[in-house]
Amino acid sequence: MTVHLKTQSDLDDAVNALVKQDPRLRPIVDRTGLPALRQRQPGFEGLAAIVCGQQLSTASAGAIWGRLSAAFAPFHHDAIGKARADRLGRLGLSAAKITTLKLLAREIAAGRLNLDVLAEEDADAAHATLVRHRGIGPWTADVYLLFCLGHGDAWPAGDVALQEAIKVGLGLTTRPTPKQMVPLAEPWRPLRGAAAHLWWAYYKVIKNREGVIAGPK
Repeated sequence: MTVHLKTQSDLDDAVNALVKQDPRLRPIVDRTGLPALRQRQPGFEGLAAIVCGQQLSTASAGAIWGRLSAAFAPFHHDAIGKARADRLGRLGLSAAKITTLKLLAREIAAGRLNLDVLAEEDADAAHATLVRHRGIGPWTADVYLLFCLGHGDAWPAGDVALQEAIKVGLGLTTRPTPKQMVPLAEPWRPLRGAAAHLWWAYYKVIKNREGVIAGPK
């Protein structure tokens, strides 16, 4: 059964269930408290915002997205599909991101990509559907599933902050690679998305304590 994290209560219940599944998480929750639910707009708008923020600082991503969303309000895939590339470039988008957004707009318009149904699919299957599209990497796919669709089992294995938090929290000698993050999260199925929220909260704690510099990519 697919678990959805649509409300703070959903996340609270999921984290409490995780602590029962894996007692190693009890000290983490004791440090962080119950994590806050993070949500973004679903559909093409939410995915486009994530694409715009790839490989950028939060400030830069926010500035570009602010210009783009204001220029095409209300934001819709048809408008992006028809927009001139040079206009999108002047708003701050790279050529690669323009290509990705236009490709996604075409796929959605043609009915070959239905973002809404992904919330009901198995997390791994939904992930595979998204990464088949050029410009959508593993991190982008999992962040969309988790934040925009509330998919309770999405697991952004490539997120550097999660990797650092798990290294410290589980007492590992080195930061796990994205490949290593997959088996590490197996005990938390089908609530890996809730575990991600918890580990992000823990990352904030250790960053404030130790001055760790890291972030998602």
